[in-house]
Amino acid sequence: MKIQTSFEDCIGNTPLIRMSRLSELTGCEILGKAEFLNPGGSVKDRAALWMILDHEKSGALTSGGTVVEGTAGNTGIGLAHVCNARGYDCIIFIPDTQAPEKLEVLRTLGAEVRAVPAVPYRDPMNYQKQAGRFAESLTGAVWANQFDNIANRLAHYETTGPEIWEQTEGLVDAFVAATGTGGTLAGISRYLKEQNKDVKIVLADPMGSALFSWVTTGEPEMSKGPSITEGIGNSRITDNLADTAIDDAIQVSDQDMVTMIYQELLTQGWFFGPSTGINLCAAVDLAKKLGPGHRIVTILSDTGHKYQSRLFNEDFLAEKGLRSWRPQRLPQRPTKVGSRFSTKALAASR
Repeated sequence: MKIQTSFEDCIGNTPLIRMSRLSELTGCEILGKAEFLNPGGSVKDRAALWMILDHEKSGALTSGGTVVEGTAGNTGIGLAHVCNARGYDCIIFIPDTQAPEKLEVLRTLGAEVRAVPAVPYRDPMNYQKQAGRFAESLTGAVWANQFDNIANRLAHYETTGPEIWEQTEGLVDAFVAATGTGGTLAGISRYLKEQNKDVKIVLADPMGSALFSWVTTGEPEMSKGPSITEGIGNSRITDNLADTAIDDAIQVSDQDMVTMIYQELLTQGWFFGPSTGINLCAAVDLAKKLGPGHRIVTILSDTGHKYQSRLFNEDFLAEKGLRSWRPQRLPQRPTKVGSRFSTKALAASR
């Protein structure tokens, strides 16, 4: 019997889940790495721990110190958890455009939250740059710097990539995921390509990002946006993402993401956030490109709990020109035990 003894011990070793509806739809095996089961609730727990350990190893972060970060939410939540577990203060700079649930969680965890206007990275008042300057002004503080601190991608090279390889017994044809900092995609790409250079690495991108253009044309040109997704997409190539082997990119619209999220919730029971919706849409598109019989792995980044006031708010969606997806109710007795929806309605949803 193995008993974990700390918060940090529970990070990683998440299950790999067959996405049944999507696998049946495409004829490929689409597998999701259940990163929402990390103790802080997202894939960002891994990077948070590795960055803090890296600062400890360098001697920059010592007992009673402070961790400062600019984040769209999940990295900050992971950092706040790990800081609590290891005895550090945590200060988070976050764009004021992010879902209010994230700010509430951060404050509940004891982080000092500084919500600042959302401005482009080139602006000196960008939330990341503010975090870096503020950390420099404090004695005993470090800037986590998730976008350019390669301890972020190292976390996924050392843990997530090997886990995927082991869980699939080395039988994986492609990995596809959205990226913001670049850490998850870069770390997993490096590990999987070392094991088998033929594994396809595909970047999933929301609208309003330059990464799709960067992968497909070599130039990071912004696409038309914005997107209601949070924490993914970027206008620049981070140190984490630079020099990463990426074979292709897939662009996903907000409407396709919203439809995917609602379909998985209302027909399969999965309650996912928008990044996961982008990932699953891209996995389906990739499966159609590759053809039946392939195994595709993606990331189930977090749950929908932090997005209820937006992604699961009909009024918010309507303001953005988006619509939710609601299945047709059964007019007769369900043909499948426990199912609320007809076979015809489910088929139509696909």
